[in-house]
Amino acid sequence: MRDAVIVDAVRTPIGKGRATGTLAGVHPVDLHAHAIRALVDRTGIDPALIDDVISGAVGQIGEQSGNTARWAALAAGLPESVPAVTVDRQCGSSQQAIHFAAQGVIAGAYDVVIASGIESMSHVPIGSQRDGRDFLGPQVANRYADGLVPQGISAELIAAKWGLTREQLDTFAATSHQRAAAAWADGRFDRDVVPLKVGADEDESIRPSTTADILAGLKPAFYNDYWTTRFPQIGWHVTAGNSSPINDGAAAVLITSSETAQRLGLKPRARLHSFAVVGDDPLLMLTGVIPATAKVLDRAGLALSDIDAFEVNEAFASVVLAWQAETGADLAKKVNVNGGATAIGHPLGASGARLMTTLLSVLEQTGGRYGLQTMCEAGGLANATIIERI
Repeated sequence: MRDAVIVDAVRTPIGKGRATGTLAGVHPVDLHAHAIRALVDRTGIDPALIDDVISGAVGQIGEQSGNTARWAALAAGLPESVPAVTVDRQCGSSQQAIHFAAQGVIAGAYDVVIASGIESMSHVPIGSQRDGRDFLGPQVANRYADGLVPQGISAELIAAKWGLTREQLDTFAATSHQRAAAAWADGRFDRDVVPLKVGADEDESIRPSTTADILAGLKPAFYNDYWTTRFPQIGWHVTAGNSSPINDGAAAVLITSSETAQRLGLKPRARLHSFAVVGDDPLLMLTGVIPATAKVLDRAGLALSDIDAFEVNEAFASVVLAWQAETGADLAKKVNVNGGATAIGHPLGASGARLMTTLLSVLEQTGGRYGLQTMCEAGGLANATIIERI
């Protein structure tokens, strides 16, 4: 049976997703193209051999519309013969792109694929694609007659259900910033990041001096009298400080088979071991990482203790802490050890590929064998991926 391996993975620095952000002056197509071009240059792959470019993007409107993957591939200088497609599994879009690419290689449909992701939230603000319209429709509204909620309220409901305190959320967030700052200082992101000629060379949202005491002074981000009445259990602990920021960024991963890598003289970094995707409660929305982790471990025939490094997307601190409470993973030594999205940033469609880039490096830096990545996604979805370092 064919396998799928990762030859290399790269990402851009992550900029703040606002008009004053360091990457705001870069068109999303060009930002995306930078990651793709850097990946091709670094691996030395003949771009004419690429069977497809599969890319994640959430805000598929405006400058990220029209199958943005195709334009990024062309902007990167790939031959016109190389096709491209854009997928949307919300925050897990580029993680799903990795799954699709690997599954295509394993099935024999592809030999060489790039899986990538883009989100320029300074150009395409979150939710732009909805254009103020009802994207659910009447039948979904009838099924959930009490009404679904924004992600921030889901994060509050998760904090309430798992009994998480404001102090726990803020401490987790501060630790994320401290770990990310230390990773940059120690050179642990040097292999991952390919800077642009414009903007900062490092991730713009990291605040090295952040502490739990400083974060404690922030007001709840999603407080509203309506939600207080509907959900009296909410303690209003979620703030801008213990949530992921709004960002610009891109990442790209080169995937092939062991056989093809050997034939082309490429040296893989990891094998894509197992995949899972789940649906979960769309009200809590962000808890799918818990069953996704169980499902991917079961498919892999592995136990949680077999995993040497975890990358769990820090959309909100409450999501990771609830996941840890259910799984028992070692938060101090194995989870997001180089910091997470709270500090590094969460450019939606790029985050899955960004996490994979980080996970590869963490395994190599620690000498670990197995890594597990999981991502909560809007609508009550989650992806999970296990890789094995080669």
